Amino acid sequence: MNKSLEAKNRCKKYRKKILEMSQSVSALHIGGSFSSVEIVDCIYNRLKKELDKFVLSKGHAGILQYVILNDLGIIKDEDLKNYQQKNGFLGVHPDYGSPGIMASTGSLGHGLAMIAGMALACKNKKKYFYVLLSDGELQEGSVWEAALTISSLGLNNIIAIIDNNNLQTASWTTDTHPTLYPIDKKFKSFGWDVAKCDGHNSNDIYNRIKKRSSKKPFALIAETIKGYPISFMKNEPKWHYRAPNKAEYLKAIKEINNL
Repeated sequence: MNKSLEAKNRCKKYRKKILEMSQSVSALHIGGSFSSVEIVDCIYNRLKKELDKFVLSKGHAGILQYVILNDLGIIKDEDLKNYQQKNGFLGVHPDYGSPGIMASTGSLGHGLAMIAGMALACKNKKKYFYVLLSDGELQEGSVWEAALTISSLGLNNIIAIIDNNNLQTASWTTDTHPTLYPIDKKFKSFGWDVAKCDGHNSNDIYNRIKKRSSKKPFALIAETIKGYPISFMKNEPKWHYRAPNKAEYLKAIKEINNL
């Protein structure tokens, strides 16, 4: 089986698992998690040989990270089953100390600075430090302070991926903060190597990262769709937080099975 088909099958499995969990947990960010599936899958499963640490700065997608860590045998089935329950330790956002979690996130805008500290401490190692940010959190000044510091310190072992789904909670980023764009030119002006990709194409994500310059920190602008690939979830603000009812769940599962 080729790498692309393997990735597609894994991503279908991850989305179905999140949907399954949504039937017993109401507080989850399914739309933003679904937009990030191919990205996080690529980091953990296709780039694992060069991966040192990964920080999910957009901690709202914590359930996605838990599902993948469970698939890798790092988070136990019992702990995933107890997600957000009184006797469990896995919360809506990742917390440092949970298996496989490198930093507490969800308070947006801090992940890039945290990964900078980790990378600085291991600057001469041959492995790399990954961080996934949301485009909405790029409105935080701390992100750009970290971006400036990273390039100034020559931390070329950092790969930042931006989940650019353009939808923040209930509004479009292009409407509320139009001058955030173009994101790629902003990172370039801060001394980064930059590329764009289809954030739902595993090969495109992988190839853009592998072809990056080794002389600068790298930012990949992954163009995605919030709620992808579910027809009634795509680009619908209400799926930022709510869980599907039984009928919606069955329809979503059917659509994923037919992909």
